[in-house]
Amino acid sequence: MTTLGSMARDPKVARSVWRRLEPIHAVTYFAAEPIGALAAAGYRGFWMSYFAGRAAPLGRVGPGVVTALFNNFAPSRVAKALPDAWELAGPEAAIDARLDGSVAALRRALGDAHTAEVATAADLGRRAASAAPPEGRALFAANAALDWPDEPLAALWHAATLLREHRGDGHVACLTAAGLSGRESNVFQAAAGNTPRPILAAARDYDDAEWQSLVDGLAGRGIMTHEGELTDDGRELKRDLEARTDEIALSAYQSLDDDELARLTAALTPLARAVVASGDIPNVTPMGLTLDDG
Repeated sequence: MTTLGSMARDPKVARSVWRRLEPIHAVTYFAAEPIGALAAAGYRGFWMSYFAGRAAPLGRVGPGVVTALFNNFAPSRVAKALPDAWELAGPEAAIDARLDGSVAALRRALGDAHTAEVATAADLGRRAASAAPPEGRALFAANAALDWPDEPLAALWHAATLLREHRGDGHVACLTAAGLSGRESNVFQAAAGNTPRPILAAARDYDDAEWQSLVDGLAGRGIMTHEGELTDDGRELKRDLEARTDEIALSAYQSLDDDELARLTAALTPLARAVVASGDIPNVTPMGLTLDDG
């Protein structure tokens, strides 16, 4: 058995698994069923539903904590949703709505053609997520405290959510250690070619003045030019951030041997492809994942 502690495991394996997990989780934000379920629970509009659904495992948390943990949203955007959302429906309602809606979306996308893959991915994903270290990973830990669903498709979605939040928490830690704020990280991501500026400007509430101010600040540190292009130091930072994120994300798979990790990846591949083929998820998302990455 080759476990996570072995130097033989390539950290890029963690990125490969994430690319397959992310579409399964991300139906929560884009598919009609979870959006409708959150609206039916009482939340008003897309962004209130987004923040309520994703933050609900934390409890009745306020905008300051969510802004810090989610990392790259404008504080004013978060404050428009929280804590008002909890006056309309509590966190428990959001937790139930996002799960029920996400499972309905996945059931529509997958049909009955992938029962075996769902069972395998749910089992191995649960084993991985249940043993993943929680230290320093608040969003992961909050989701890990929820009960595991019994139904395989629901368990798969929950595992995907846990494992992507585990990676996300680690990525935020890497950004923070590199001295990049959440708002700077979006500008950096656009310069790195991960997500186009117009998508990030719209989804994360930038006007031209704030964007250019952040570009100029990063240019002053030698990371990019004032025109928004990465410098050699910026490209090296991008490589370091990606490598370090992958490296620490591997800790989520320490309970699986290499054969089991390969089986998880193989099972997730047709599932992710089917979700992508459903058309629910935009071709390029603010999370920096394009649909041809998998």
